[in-house]
Amino acid sequence: MNYDYAKIAKEVIQAVGGSENIKSAAHCATRLRLIVADRSLADDEKVGEIDAVKGTFFTAGQYQIIFGTGHVNRVYEQIIQLGIAETTASEAKEAKMDGKNQLQKAIRTFGDVFVPVIPALVATGLFLGLKGALLNDNFLSLLGMTNADIPKTFQVLVDVLSGTTFAFLPAIVCWSTFRVFGGSPVLGLILGLMLVNGSLPNAYSVADPSSGVTPLMLFGFIPIVGYQGSILPAFVAGVIGSKLEKKLRKTVPAVFDFMLTPFLVLFVMLILSLLVIGPLLHALENVLLVIVEYALELPLGIGGLIVGFFWSIITLTGVHHIFNMLEISLLASTGFNPFNAILCMCGFSSAGVCLAISLKARKKEVRAIGPSATASALLGIGEPALFGVILRYGMKPFLLSCSINGIAGMIAMLLGMKGTGNGITTIPGLLLYIYSPSQLAMYVLLALATFTAAFCLCWFFAVPAEVMEADNSQRK
Repeated sequence: MNYDYAKIAKEVIQAVGGSENIKSAAHCATRLRLIVADRSLADDEKVGEIDAVKGTFFTAGQYQIIFGTGHVNRVYEQIIQLGIAETTASEAKEAKMDGKNQLQKAIRTFGDVFVPVIPALVATGLFLGLKGALLNDNFLSLLGMTNADIPKTFQVLVDVLSGTTFAFLPAIVCWSTFRVFGGSPVLGLILGLMLVNGSLPNAYSVADPSSGVTPLMLFGFIPIVGYQGSILPAFVAGVIGSKLEKKLRKTVPAVFDFMLTPFLVLFVMLILSLLVIGPLLHALENVLLVIVEYALELPLGIGGLIVGFFWSIITLTGVHHIFNMLEISLLASTGFNPFNAILCMCGFSSAGVCLAISLKARKKEVRAIGPSATASALLGIGEPALFGVILRYGMKPFLLSCSINGIAGMIAMLLGMKGTGNGITTIPGLLLYIYSPSQLAMYVLLALATFTAAFCLCWFFAVPAEVMEADNSQRK
C-alpha cells in the first residue's frame, strides 16, 4: 500500500497535541519516538486511526508510535521537514530519567555505564570457565596430569584470553563513564589505562601475600597501587573527570582548548585517583577484610549469612579482589577454602534472578541481554547479570538476591562446605569439591536449591515493573 507520508506526519503532529507539544523526535527501526511536553495532550485513539500506525505506547519519557520497518523513517523525514527538532543524546537521556527519584536515576546511570561492557565480561566468563575446567589440578589429576604437563604456550594463550578484560577493566569502565557523563571517551580510556599501568604495583600481586609485591608508599603513608579488576575507582574517576572536562571546555580559551584541556584532565585526575580516590578505597578494602575474617569465625553459620548478604554490595564497590588475600591465607593454613562456597552460591543466586527477569520481561533489551548474562554468571562472572539486569531497573531483585545469598551462605557454613582452591566459582567451581563425594553432593544440591529459589521468588515477587513494559503496543 502506498501512503502519503507528508499527510501522516501532519496528522501525527496534530494528534499528539500540536508542534508546540513536541520537544523533539527520533526513530528506531520500527518506532517514531516523540519527546512531548505534556503526555495528556496526546490522543491515543486519534493516533491509532492514522494510516500505517500499528500501535502506541509511552515509555522512557517518550511517546512512541509503531509504524514498522520501511515506513517509520519516511514519516520521520516528513516530521523533521515540518520543523520538529531532532532528539539529541542528552534529551533522550533526560527523558529516560523523567519521573524517577534520585536513587532510581543513580541506578539507571550506573547501569548505562556497564551495559556496553557486558559483552566483554560475558566472553571473559566463558574463557574463565574453560580455563577452570582445563587447567584445574583436581580435573587434571583425573587424567593423571598436572599443570606442569600443559605446554607453556597454551597456558599463556589461555591467560591472555581470560585475563585481559579484568586486567584492563578500569580502562573500559572509565571510557564508558566519560561517554555517559558527556566527557571525551578517549580521555576516559587513557585515564583508565593509567590506573593499570605496568609501572604501578599490580593489585592482584599486592593482594597475594606470597608474591612479595607491596604498594608504593608516598610520604610514607599513602599507598599507591594499580587497580586491575577494580570498578569503583575507575567509575568515580570517570564521573569527576568528565565533569572537570566539561567545565574546562567552557572556561579555557578556544585557542588553547585542544591542547590544554586534555592535559589538565589527565594530569589532575591521575593525581586525584592515585593519591585520594584509590587510597581511600584501599582503606575500605582493609576494613572489609578484617570484618569478613571476623565474620567467618562466628558460630551457627552467621558468618556465611553476613558475608553472603553483603557480597553483591561489596562487588559493587569493586574492592572484592582484596579477598584473594583471605582465600589464599585460608588455603595456606588449612588446605581448604570455606569462603569459596559462599561466593559460589552467590553466583547461582544471581543467575537465577537474572534468568527470571530476562524470561518474564517484555522489554526486548532485557530479553536480549539476560540469557547471556545468566550464562556468564553460571560460569563465574556475575557483573553482567548484576549491572546489566538485576540492579539496572530497581532495588527489589537486587535485595532479593542479597537475601538468598545470605541464606545460602549460612547453609554452606552449617554444612561445612569448603573448596580446595580459589578463583573459580559456580559451575566451574564444582572442580574444587570433587575431592569428596559428600562435598560434591552438597555443592550440587545447594546450588540447585539456590538457583531454583532465586528464580521462583524473583519470577513471582521481584520482576521490576519497568521491564514488563512492552516494546510494542496493544493493537487498536
